[in-house]
Amino acid sequence: MRMTDSSSQNNNDGANGSHGKRPAQNSGNSGASMAKIVKFNGNVYRPPGRDSDSPGNKRPVPAHYSREDLLAQRQALPIYPVRQKLLEELRKHQTLIIIGETGSGKTTQIPQFIFTHGMTENGTIAVTQPRRVAAITLATRVAQEMGAQLGTTVGYTVRFEDVSNFKTKIKFLTDGMLLREAMLDPLLKRYSVIILDEAHERTIHTDVLFSVVKTAQKRRAEQGNNKLKIVVMSATMDVDHFSLYFNKASVVYLEGRQFPIQVFHAKQPQEDYLFSSLVTLFQIHKDAPADHHILIFLTGQEEIEAFAKSARTIAKDLQGKYPNLKVCPLFANLPQNQQMEAFSNPPPNTRKVVLSTNIAETSVTIDGIRYVIDCGRVKARTHMPATGMDILRIQRIAQAQAWQRAGRAGRQAAGFCYRAYTLNDFEKMAPNPIPEIQRCSLTTVVLQLLALGVQDPLNFDFMDRPPTELIEGAMRELHLLGGIQSTEKPVLTEVGQQMAAFPLDPRFTKLILASKELGCTEEIVSIVALLSADSIMVNATAQREQANNVRAKFSSSEGDHMTLLNIFRAFRTAKQNRNWCFENFVNYRNLLYAVEVRKQLAELCERMNIPMKSCNPQTEPVRRCLLAGLFLSVAEYQREGHYLTLGSRQTVAIHPSSVLFHSKPSCIVFTELIQTGKRYVRQVTLIDQDWIEELPKDTLLQLRQTFRGTVSGPHRK
Repeated sequence: MRMTDSSSQNNNDGANGSHGKRPAQNSGNSGASMAKIVKFNGNVYRPPGRDSDSPGNKRPVPAHYSREDLLAQRQALPIYPVRQKLLEELRKHQTLIIIGETGSGKTTQIPQFIFTHGMTENGTIAVTQPRRVAAITLATRVAQEMGAQLGTTVGYTVRFEDVSNFKTKIKFLTDGMLLREAMLDPLLKRYSVIILDEAHERTIHTDVLFSVVKTAQKRRAEQGNNKLKIVVMSATMDVDHFSLYFNKASVVYLEGRQFPIQVFHAKQPQEDYLFSSLVTLFQIHKDAPADHHILIFLTGQEEIEAFAKSARTIAKDLQGKYPNLKVCPLFANLPQNQQMEAFSNPPPNTRKVVLSTNIAETSVTIDGIRYVIDCGRVKARTHMPATGMDILRIQRIAQAQAWQRAGRAGRQAAGFCYRAYTLNDFEKMAPNPIPEIQRCSLTTVVLQLLALGVQDPLNFDFMDRPPTELIEGAMRELHLLGGIQSTEKPVLTEVGQQMAAFPLDPRFTKLILASKELGCTEEIVSIVALLSADSIMVNATAQREQANNVRAKFSSSEGDHMTLLNIFRAFRTAKQNRNWCFENFVNYRNLLYAVEVRKQLAELCERMNIPMKSCNPQTEPVRRCLLAGLFLSVAEYQREGHYLTLGSRQTVAIHPSSVLFHSKPSCIVFTELIQTGKRYVRQVTLIDQDWIEELPKDTLLQLRQTFRGTVSGPHRK
């Protein structure tokens, strides 16, 4: 791929050569900034190998690290020399926006600064994170730096796991868990400081929290005591937009150490960005020193595995001519020990090539990266309100994401970024990504807002208002699920109140509620726990055929949900043995998580008088129950060889990963719809077509109205 040198980036002055300035972080507008900016220069040398302020590197500190070692690491962070100035700003303002590079130390250090300088007023500091892994690893790191036992002074709360107590003063928690706490206590009276970290990610829960904490702050101020301080933190954001939303809040910019980066764009549009990225990889590999490692951004697991296979094959043919090549995938469903390979140092005369999803944009820092290859795409979930379907598809990234990716090459030395798209393509990109709140299903959000006492979700104080059709679509789905009385009067029914009590997708809660009547709660709770965990299948690329053969003994002719249940039962029979998981190519960690989720769900069922009955060995009650909760996700086989979804009449196919891929059941229910080259349904179970006729008549009537009269009962071939 021919590339053209289009820019040289340095975050200290924002210059990018002859093609103008990199968009400033402090403004999304062309006019003067509305936000007050205070710049602190924390350019401190950070020795290679020091733990950075990223969840990927903040693994539990080895026991041999002394308090002196940990203090030295803290003092080496860019934020440390400016802590007093930062504290002055925190004391002056009830709301403060802090922007700092990934690795500046803001997430681990600012909560400690606030706590040790007595700014909590006997309350707790909450630090929200978009990801559960980040909340856990951050809490672990801060507890060790403070010499505290995890779960005492420092703790964490994530879905289905609470490691904190009444003495906890610094609590890391996922944004979703703080939102659940607000459902019980809208004023969040337990907290004196709430830190909304990684705000630029704009997850659905974070966007809702923006308004919830702002409202709590206002109401507590009106009461005249127990004031709430809000700190919004990010590596990058449209500062004017955030500042205006938070009542013209002041902004502090922590200037970290960022080395210059040369950015190259493709001269011609690249139809096959995977091939062009592969060519670029080996052009770099041919000339660059072995210790200059490469980070390549791809869209997902399938792309990464295919790319890794090609790269390893080519590297094997070149063995002896150039340095060795160690290819390290990095994506969410990868087992943890394989993820850690991306962060470990390779052997001598070996170049490390990390193939990552967008998780490496801001969430992790990988030592030794001098080159970044950016495919310019990301896999994102989009909700289609007209069909009621979620679609996972590949799309162009935004300019802000492109700059974040480029910045990964300049963390420790001058670096290079090769973009598999033209400068013209870059200039056509949106400045910022579309927030989840404007493109994802809002069914859970609307349910939570109603549980919070919000009477009109359409007029909720969102930072960026979602399309009206998304909110109306969410209310229609809640009505179909029996969660609200009507779309015109969105008041929670008894079923809706039960749904709000479960930390689940409302469809999954509907499954559990339906299981009571069908006598299969034991099985359904296990299935829901498995669907709530990351994939339990280990994707062993080099041993895929062997893995499939080994796992065949768990396969159910009735579909994927029963197959998952078979694996889960076998895991428990094997006394949750790690070696058993290794031998059967299943993920030990994710199965343990599913066990814990199941335990928590069983306790919730007990509190709601839902007995844990089993239908074993029968499976029909389980499949009927899946239909009762997932009736919006039913598809029927057509003579032409494809499936049509029941309500919206969309053409879909069974995903190749399904045990039913080679079967042609006449009617199926599925959990997820994704779109790559074509539309696939995943997590599929066969059902009897006659069962659809047994759905409540008002449900079928509402389906007809929801999808403009497309439902006329089961399709007969």
